Amino acid sequence: MESNIFQNTPSTTAPAQQSTIMDPAGQHHRQQQSQPDSASGHTSTQLEYGHNPNAYLHRDAADARLPAFGGEFQPGLFRAVDDRRFANPAPLGLSAFALTTFVLSAVNLGARGIKVPNIVVPLALGYGGLVQLLAGMWEMAVGNTFGATALSSYGGFWIAYGIMLTPGWNILGEGGPYDRSGDPGMGTSALGVFLTGWFVFTTILLLCTLRSTVMFFLLFFTLDMAFLMLACSEYALNVGSVDAAHALEKAGGGFGMVSAFLAWYNAFAGIADSSNSFFLIPVFHFPWSEKGRSARAAHAAAHKTEREKA
Repeated sequence: MESNIFQNTPSTTAPAQQSTIMDPAGQHHRQQQSQPDSASGHTSTQLEYGHNPNAYLHRDAADARLPAFGGEFQPGLFRAVDDRRFANPAPLGLSAFALTTFVLSAVNLGARGIKVPNIVVPLALGYGGLVQLLAGMWEMAVGNTFGATALSSYGGFWIAYGIMLTPGWNILGEGGPYDRSGDPGMGTSALGVFLTGWFVFTTILLLCTLRSTVMFFLLFFTLDMAFLMLACSEYALNVGSVDAAHALEKAGGGFGMVSAFLAWYNAFAGIADSSNSFFLIPVFHFPWSEKGRSARAAHAAAHKTEREKA
């Protein structure tokens, strides 16, 4: 995803430079940068400077952008110069998010008569929290700013949610600061504001997936709707609309359940390949994305060739 941080380019004349990088096999390669043009001060292979690991990129390189792919939590950012030497951490983070969201959504839907959400606490602290946070840190190591931000943040969400539901902390329990039995309005308002903040954050991430893939976009769209429905459920409870609150809670659980399966879908897309699976699943690129435009151009060229042959 193109950002303003890539706009600052060197404007002074400088001699040609070489940089040395090492591939995973330990071989050194020299990357030649073109001599700057004396008139403009810019090189023919324009260097872009940014404030993240993806700096010093060649704008005119054919493969300067990474393909948008939900299996790598990649919305289509610029490619780092150095080759990645780590495994793909996105499926781990997506799986941690999916399982924890699945269980909480089942509780919100009232599945099997479960009404108390405390079963989520161990998952929220261990898998959805700690493991997803670690996956986010590894996304930072591989240079994926979007993945690092999303996975680390939702890992923090699950840790915070787990702490909130832990009886020992007594945040929502009897005698606690948000005791619903003593002052039900205080607890519902506080939890509603908490969920509203996550709705706003998820909306920001959702906007960054509009040029990626359909399944990646739907993951964040359904999650966004889940946060919105659950926040509105708390607000409805605050004003005494119990029936509306229960309906909104179930709607939030439904959106959360779909979001969980979409996260598993994207995780499988990131894990499966021809070496371990008999089939691959489609990710459906948007027609206006880089891949979509390339596919349309290739289709148009093939159609033109067929007409010329005819």
